[in-house]
Amino acid sequence: MSRPDFWSLPEEAKKKSKRREELVSELEEWKKLKEEVKMLIDLATAGHGPAAQDSRLQGSSFANAADAPNAAHPRRQTVSLEEELHIQYEEAKKKFEDLEFFVLFSGDYDKSDCILAIHAGTGGTEAQDWAEMLLRMYTRFCERRGLFAREISQSRGGEAGIKSIVLEISGRFAYGWLKSERGVHRLVRISPFDAEKMRHTSFALVEILPVLEEVAVTIDPKDLRIDTYLSSGHGGQSVQTTYSAVRITHIPTGIVVTCQNERSQQQNKETAMKVLRGKLHLLADEAQTRELKKVRGEYKEAAWGNQIRSYVLQPYHMVKDLRTKYETSDTDSVLDGKLEPFVESFLRWKKGRSTDSRR
Repeated sequence: MSRPDFWSLPEEAKKKSKRREELVSELEEWKKLKEEVKMLIDLATAGHGPAAQDSRLQGSSFANAADAPNAAHPRRQTVSLEEELHIQYEEAKKKFEDLEFFVLFSGDYDKSDCILAIHAGTGGTEAQDWAEMLLRMYTRFCERRGLFAREISQSRGGEAGIKSIVLEISGRFAYGWLKSERGVHRLVRISPFDAEKMRHTSFALVEILPVLEEVAVTIDPKDLRIDTYLSSGHGGQSVQTTYSAVRITHIPTGIVVTCQNERSQQQNKETAMKVLRGKLHLLADEAQTRELKKVRGEYKEAAWGNQIRSYVLQPYHMVKDLRTKYETSDTDSVLDGKLEPFVESFLRWKKGRSTDSRR
């Protein structure tokens, strides 16, 4: 950064400056933890040294009776010190685990905001209800992690649930926290919509896309077809009298993105372009991955049945990630947004695979 030509490329310079700030902040956190641990060790050593033992002895029942009023509850003092050490140890341990966990967020876009899209699979109302259950799960998870979710577009189901919804998730490590959720999610339960109370299997597709800067993905304006139309609310009623909703079609790939929740056509267009950049980046990344797998003989055609996670509510309770093999019987907590164990197991699994591939 001290080089005279550092700011000759402003966009690159901004990225490097931001990255430097992040690294300095992380380093300071580790330094603070190191100091806390050192102080804790010093305190523990001082509390068990000869001087401390003599002090406890003088405060014991063997001490001179005249000193008894000044030796108020020596055992309680000892326990208090031990309790304080234990409390500080647990706090330091928690800080270490948090810092060590955040090291796993080492992907190129883990610090970015992201687009979360949920699409109901075939199965009508049952699948649409499952999509809405997933929406609630992710909304609760975002609340737990201090992430902010903003709706971009939504298509409601006829009887219940949602056909699809697109959200923008912003906050620290938004993409890093949610990238493990990309794929097909399978639900097995007794359907509340079945009069015969039969067991049903439902599917929903979750997309997670990083929010990328314009410089990260180049899009030729000639490759875009942009249509505008009236925004509509739930049930199809018009909510605006201007053509503010935007539909963008990327002609070479056939990708279509819509946005109607912003206040103006320009804002809808900008938001739709965010989603399109993420989709094109993911498409290029998947194409590269497929080529690598073809070379290695690992490639399998993507299919709807290739789910990443299974949620079984009947005849037993189990949520299992089919990639990492992590599982839990506490289905209520998972559906209420407790996804951290699944995220951590995925990140460690991903890191392990990356390490293996370099050997």
